[in-house]
Amino acid sequence: MEFMLDGKEHSTADIRDWMTGYFKVTAEELALKIPSGRAKLFANRVAWAIAYFKMAEILTSPRRSIYIITEFGRNLAAKNPKVLNLKFLIENTVLKEKKKSWGSAEEEIEAESGPATEIVQRTPDELIDLGQRQILEELKSELLQRVLANTPSFFEHLVIDLLLAMGYGSSNDEYAEVTGKSGDGGIDGLIKEDKLGLDVIYVQAKRWQNPISGSEIQQFAGALQAKRAKKGIFITTSYFQPSALKFVQEIDTRIVLIDGAKLSELMVEYNVGVSLSKSILLKKIDSDYFVEE
Repeated sequence: MEFMLDGKEHSTADIRDWMTGYFKVTAEELALKIPSGRAKLFANRVAWAIAYFKMAEILTSPRRSIYIITEFGRNLAAKNPKVLNLKFLIENTVLKEKKKSWGSAEEEIEAESGPATEIVQRTPDELIDLGQRQILEELKSELLQRVLANTPSFFEHLVIDLLLAMGYGSSNDEYAEVTGKSGDGGIDGLIKEDKLGLDVIYVQAKRWQNPISGSEIQQFAGALQAKRAKKGIFITTSYFQPSALKFVQEIDTRIVLIDGAKLSELMVEYNVGVSLSKSILLKKIDSDYFVEE
């Protein structure tokens, strides 16, 4: 609002550049993105600030991406408000009437943003990302609980299904196998990376709640050496102790460790044990449509 009080027309880029200097935003901060990675955080917040000012009729837009302050905006600025957040706009501008179609959205935004004196609030884009992340975290937690509730044999098959879904081997059963043999050094399955089986990845799957120690990984490494194998994947529903992480860095055999957090993340990413619940379609203005020739 301070920048727009000169009464001149300014572009979105003008406003963003001025605010960058006003708030002394660093290059590192300018590079930050919202959780989804779809937009730069600072630019996104500036864009939504402009959008809210337009809805509140503090700014008007004579043409695309160009803004100028209104008489109402000047009068509001003359009152020297201590804070300009969404709650203030709803209580002191035409948003008071427009908010009736919003339901309780502004209350949720205010709750996420902290007390009314807090200037920085989450934008709608950030709120969408926040909700998506919360749903995702709950989903991953439930996935692990479901896995733990099933048998070790189920987990061994799940691990093979996941590796196949990730593109290892082939969907054909002859390229993937659940061994589950006792006395085989803890090897629970294998994936053939080529049709001739020249390159094989051996898998150990531990459906545990206790942490995996370095000795467990050492035994697995010994089983790989016995088969002259160069690659192994150790997957668990729990987590790895520092000794386990250190051990895999000190040996020549390539062993990839996947803990419960990573396991659930991969299951969601490659659609193993999950299905699509809801798809949300977000639309934006097609600016080209409104250009007259």
